[in-house]
Amino acid sequence: MSSAPVFGHRPVMLDEIVELFGAVPAGVLLDGTLGGAGHARALLEAHPGLRLVGIDRDPDAVAAASAALAGFGSRVTVVRARFADAARVLDDLGVEALSGALLDLGVSSWQLDRPERGFSYRAEGPLDMRMDPTTGPSAADLVNDLAEGELARILRAYGDERFAGRIARAVVAARPVTTTVQLAELVREAIPAATRRTGGHPARRTFQALRIAVNDELRSLPDALDALIGRLAPGGRIGVLSYHSGEDRIVKDRLRAAATGGCVCPPGLPCVCGARPTVRLLGRGGRR
Repeated sequence: MSSAPVFGHRPVMLDEIVELFGAVPAGVLLDGTLGGAGHARALLEAHPGLRLVGIDRDPDAVAAASAALAGFGSRVTVVRARFADAARVLDDLGVEALSGALLDLGVSSWQLDRPERGFSYRAEGPLDMRMDPTTGPSAADLVNDLAEGELARILRAYGDERFAGRIARAVVAARPVTTTVQLAELVREAIPAATRRTGGHPARRTFQALRIAVNDELRSLPDALDALIGRLAPGGRIGVLSYHSGEDRIVKDRLRAAATGGCVCPPGLPCVCGARPTVRLLGRGGRR
């Protein structure tokens, strides 16, 4: 009988997350990106009145988190699903209101450290990048099948890549591209030499963009945020950790819309459009 995988991942801003949810009422907390359960474990330990519904699409994360949280018994329910399906999962479990909701977007260090998952430009592996390796197109499918213009658009939109056109052209000319190192080298050669000397690894933005596209990470985020905000009980809180400008814009937009109720009145004047705010922002901008 094989043991659960060791999903070693250090949670980001752990103390801040525990503090954020310290004031929520007793009830159910949704961790929509469970990963290795680092945040979940700390929150359950710090706040005995919380029960947890943990969601992750990565089967290895689900197995590892289930093992890591087994000691909390009936306080924990782990479901393999996308955070975009959180509303359905909560309905299936009969959870009508949330005391809190947490999304830690992006990729985990454990996924990056597994060459066979294909997330990292630093180690040889297949070009995969799927959070759920059992479904959907891989990064290799996108790199080898997309038209040059569409590939450049993805690199520009999801990676803020200045040299998206040059990289896409180099990739198309070199097809088939099948490994992480092969792609990383193509990107390095496509970028001007002067640019390679600053800003970290030259393939970083390309790999980020492909990962976001492969896992459709941005398209489902607005609706998922709206659904979770709509589930919050009085006094409940939502927190989101984002790592990319596209994610950040979406998160701030949806939170701002909830905080204003979608008010369209001129700033500084009383609201007369009938908008009804549903949340109060605990701070402007974001913490780093």
